[in-house]
Amino acid sequence: MFGFIKNALKRIYSAISSQLATLFALHEIDTATLEKLERILWEADTGIETTKKLTTELRDEMARGVLKTGADLHTSLQKKLTHLVTNPAYTPSPKQRIFLLVGVNGSGKTTAASKLAHLFITQKKRVLFAAADTFRAAAPEQLSIWASRTGATIYQGLPGQDPAAVVFQACEKFKKEEFDILIIDTAGRLQTKTHLMKELEKIGAVIKRHLPDEPITTLLTIDAMLGQNSLDQALLFNESTHLDGIILTKLDGTGKGGIVFAISARIQVPVAFITFGEQLEDIKAFNAEEFVSDLLSH
Repeated sequence: MFGFIKNALKRIYSAISSQLATLFALHEIDTATLEKLERILWEADTGIETTKKLTTELRDEMARGVLKTGADLHTSLQKKLTHLVTNPAYTPSPKQRIFLLVGVNGSGKTTAASKLAHLFITQKKRVLFAAADTFRAAAPEQLSIWASRTGATIYQGLPGQDPAAVVFQACEKFKKEEFDILIIDTAGRLQTKTHLMKELEKIGAVIKRHLPDEPITTLLTIDAMLGQNSLDQALLFNESTHLDGIILTKLDGTGKGGIVFAISARIQVPVAFITFGEQLEDIKAFNAEEFVSDLLSH
């Protein structure tokens, strides 16, 4: 079980788990039970399409006599929700050394980059930041402060400099000084999807040219508190670039954990990490089985 994570995300668990516990305790369930479940999932930001798909499958199981009690409902729902967030699953690898972080301004991208750096530093790895968000004046300075706090090194370009040029210099530094991890913070405010796509393509091309043997892991930061807007952002970025995983931020600030399932179902990109709280330690690799198990327990 998550243990302290469940405590950190108590708003989610108290808001959803207590309502679900009432349904799971029923000795006999009916159509009204599934209607209540549908409302709970909808209010938890699981999304219209995902919620309808889940409840349609559950109604079919009820019609076939497979689903009779609240305990049956618990077992079936746990299996379905876990499948949603493990298909596909994020699989970390020692070969993952280049991390490209994308996401809109305000999604917690720079803070997530810092927490990710801290996670690697606790594993005795040397981390280099590339401050490639040169359009937002405060971004490099903010990342520099986090670098100081974490013990990471940072490469900063000049204000307004081409982000790809900053990434180029960072790649050279990464090779020359033999860092273990390179985390690239990108601009979160780009005017159009085409602009976004071109910018990320440029950065990707620079990395592949200078670090041809290093796979690029692209992680999208998503603010869990934004609900449907989070899903819209995920769809936009997924159309603009290849995504390897999602960092779901600010999970402690919402009582709606369903966005995890809505995003996974719509774009088939796994949740890689979750962040919560203000401390550098407030990040954890996402474990679908534990998350779902805790969500459905009370």
